[in-house]
Amino acid sequence: MSKAPRSIPRVLSPGSWREARRIADVLRKETIGGALLLAGTLVALIWANSVWSGRYDAMIGLRVGPSALHLDLSLATWAADGLLAIFFFVAGLELKREFVAGDLRDPRRAAVPVAAAVGGVVVPALVYVLMNTGGAVKGWAIPTATDIAFALAVLAVVGRSLPTAMRTFLLTLAVVDDLLAIVIIAIFYTAHLLVLPLLAALVPLALFTLLVQRRVRSWWLLLPLAFAVWALVHASGVHATVAGVLLGFAVPVLRSQRAGGPEAGPGLAEHFEHRFRPISAGVAVPIFALMSAGVTIGGLDGLGSALTDPIALGIMAGLIVGKPIGILLATWLTARFTRATIDSGLSWIDMAGLAVLAGIGFTVSLLIGELAFGVGGERDDHVKVAVLLGSLIAAVLATGVLRARNRVYRRIREAEQIDRNRDDIPDIYQR
Repeated sequence: MSKAPRSIPRVLSPGSWREARRIADVLRKETIGGALLLAGTLVALIWANSVWSGRYDAMIGLRVGPSALHLDLSLATWAADGLLAIFFFVAGLELKREFVAGDLRDPRRAAVPVAAAVGGVVVPALVYVLMNTGGAVKGWAIPTATDIAFALAVLAVVGRSLPTAMRTFLLTLAVVDDLLAIVIIAIFYTAHLLVLPLLAALVPLALFTLLVQRRVRSWWLLLPLAFAVWALVHASGVHATVAGVLLGFAVPVLRSQRAGGPEAGPGLAEHFEHRFRPISAGVAVPIFALMSAGVTIGGLDGLGSALTDPIALGIMAGLIVGKPIGILLATWLTARFTRATIDSGLSWIDMAGLAVLAGIGFTVSLLIGELAFGVGGERDDHVKVAVLLGSLIAAVLATGVLRARNRVYRRIREAEQIDRNRDDIPDIYQR
């Protein structure tokens, strides 16, 4: 008996209807978050360059928290270490769900976005290092991250007809990108490691894991344990956002057989994602932007000073040139190796548009910049100027590429809506 031929994997294919609906819901929340993120950034920039800039510096430097627990931190640190832990918790939930129950559980389908994310990390880092050889190479990881909220905010303006598959690819790439960023932070940006608090963090993490595996949702049980994990990881010297990813990975994706099995409904990971994604996208990340994006540019002289700094030039080149080259090269090589083809109606220029859009690096780029060069001072200002300007240029370039293809995208989106048998599932997902 001959084997049935294996279907040829396709790049930018629509995937399953269930995943398409879930991704659409995620993207709506992230797009709103992108608008709030942009608002927080603009407020920070205007405030930091106004006559009230001293009040801005006083606000982000205000220290709050219990000193007995060594948690008397500035508001800027609380935003970077605390609020971004929520962001990475949601990223951990999303990534685990995609690989356990989503379309990416098929290794052939997961290969392209994962490879694209890796290429989008490696090449920008190499570009930065080449431009800073013999200089401040410790900032190599700054241009490696993609800010999904900002990228989706751009799509909401210029790419409303963008096919579902392209949005899904961008979201998947950004989530894998975030995981790689947190691994980089944990390994390369941990200056002083204290083993005892790190080992102690395993105790509340184990209790948290035990409770969620038994589908316990009580916040008064889980929240204190999550805070304990975060505080102990923070005390160990490892960046506290790592705790968010560990907690996200602990949450089960599928229901156990005792709870009715996978067919009984969404697992706890999806439940937590629905609950925490609005907090992450609508509160945590915009407040981080408000606390971190306030750079005093200093007029044309200050801008000129930033743009002659090899650090700033390396960051901008990494975002504008390194990101798209890395993503496109990795995608093309993986497609050649797996014999994958671009989905019908789309072409490599569409992948190029997404690759350029992925050069919008903000949230995690600013975080890594602070870890590499500290908060305050001329270098910190140059890093922020480079991240903001590089992201803006990437957004403008991507807008040009994607707008030129809008007619094609509208035709594909119309085809995605066709439901001839009226079963509320578009025909494209039933082929």
